[in-house]
This record gives sequence, structure tokens and C-alpha cells, in this order.
Amino acid sequence: MRLGEGQVAVVTGAAGGIGLAMARRFAAEGLKVVLADVEEGALDKAVGELREDGAHVLARVVDVSERDSVQALADAVYDSFGAVHVLCNNAGVGSGAEGRMWEHEPNDWKWAFAVNVWGVFHGIQAFVPRMIEGGEPGRVVNTSSGDGGIAPLPTASVYAVTKSAVVTMTESLYAHLKAEGAAVGASVLFPGPHMLRTGLWESHRNRPERYAKERPRRTPFRSLDQWESAMRAAGHEVEFTPVEEVAGAVVDGIRADRFWLLPPSEHSDRQIRARSQSMLDRANPSYLESFILD
Repeated sequence: MRLGEGQVAVVTGAAGGIGLAMARRFAAEGLKVVLADVEEGALDKAVGELREDGAHVLARVVDVSERDSVQALADAVYDSFGAVHVLCNNAGVGSGAEGRMWEHEPNDWKWAFAVNVWGVFHGIQAFVPRMIEGGEPGRVVNTSSGDGGIAPLPTASVYAVTKSAVVTMTESLYAHLKAEGAAVGASVLFPGPHMLRTGLWESHRNRPERYAKERPRRTPFRSLDQWESAMRAAGHEVEFTPVEEVAGAVVDGIRADRFWLLPPSEHSDRQIRARSQSMLDRANPSYLESFILD
């Protein structure tokens, strides 16, 4: 699929991090960009920066967990531009769950699923039928994570389960689009290969009241800077992947018609092989031992 002037890209979770980096890269490629985010102040700032760089931008405050909000976004985009060529279902949150799985609050699961899973589905349902009807080449990019999308991350099980669901949803979408003979394709994004500096660590700032925690946290939320400091103090060096690099991989993957937007990584490859081999051998998941020993 070519990318260039006259095309339109829609990105959710676009006020910062990976989403904003993708919007910037699409704009640099000549596309009109639509930024959707639940955080109005950050969205306004992002839009201002893009417009200063000469980008053609449309912005909407959107709660992807609400179907009507995403449908209204689609209506606004088609009213303004008449087409969508790239849809990036990127909005995501961490759940803030603590302790063992059986100790988690139901609202931790409800909120994470509402955004990370339902948000992706809402985007698919609101945009894909119109993208198919338009008849032009298009691409849906759904953001997953190696933490769950490749192998379970038991220490963040709620998040991991949602990101595993995104992979299966995108595989199913790929098959459905092929069965329709659609000019629209699908890709699943695994940002990385290293840590990323994004707002995911402070997801709680946007947690809605309807999914509020029912009891106080036992430990305070830890920022990315605090986590990084703790890791370095423990003798672990932390590597980061620039979000701009992730955005570049998305553009390259769309042009190359790649489903798996998965950067080369020895760590990820080991996880994939270990999990697959465990299934083939009908063996217990020994690749989780490092978590079990914690």
C-alpha cells in the first residue's frame, strides 16, 4: 500500500507517546491526520504542534471505551474528509491492579478491557465497513504488546490478557478482510523492542469514575522515572526505543503489507520459541519460572 498526499490516517490515543509519533510520521508522509484522545489538554497541545509544522489535522476528544463516542468520531472524519485509509487503534491503559489475580478488583479488569479490547473493536466496527465500501487500499493497525501479545506477563496479568486479545482480534480481522476480498488489510503492532517512554505508566490520571478503584492502593503508583531508577539501583540497565522508531516501523510495515509489526529482538524470539515449544511438547509453561520464583 502506498502512503502519501490525499490519504487520511486516524489515530486513537494520539495526544502523546506512540500515537502522537505515528500521527507526526503520517503527516510527514503527506497524509491528513485525525487525532483522537480522551485527554483534552494534551490533545490540544499535540494538535498545535502538528499544525505549526504544516500538518492538516482534525482532532476530537474521544473515549474509545464508549461505542457512541467512536461512532461520532467516524462520522466527523467522513464528514470532513470523505475517506479513511489508515486506522490505528492505539489507545490503551494499564489496569493498576495489585497482588495476585484473585485479589484484583473487578473494576481493574473492566476498565482495561473497556479501553484495550472494546476500544479496538469499536474502532473496527465504526470505520472498517466504510473503508471497505470506499474501495481504496487501506490498513487497520491494532496496538498490542509483547507483554501478553507474545507471552504472558503474570506481574501485569490484566494488561497482558487484553493485549493477547488484541492479537487474536487482529488475526480474525485479517481473515475476515481476506474472505471479503477487501482492499483493506490488517496489522498488529508490537512496540519495541525495548521499553518506551509513554503515558501508559500514568494511565490512572484518566481513569473514569465508573471504573474507580473500590479500595485504596496498598502501594503508591510508580512513575516510569521511579521504576527506571529502581531498576538501575538494582544493577539492571534499561534500554528505551524511541517512539519515532516505532512510528517508522508502522509506516514501513504498511508499505510492505506486513501483518506482524514485530521488531527484531532476541528476547521476543526466545519467548515465542519457548511458548510454542511448550505447546508442541504438551509441557508445563517453564518459561514462566522467572515470574513464579518472584
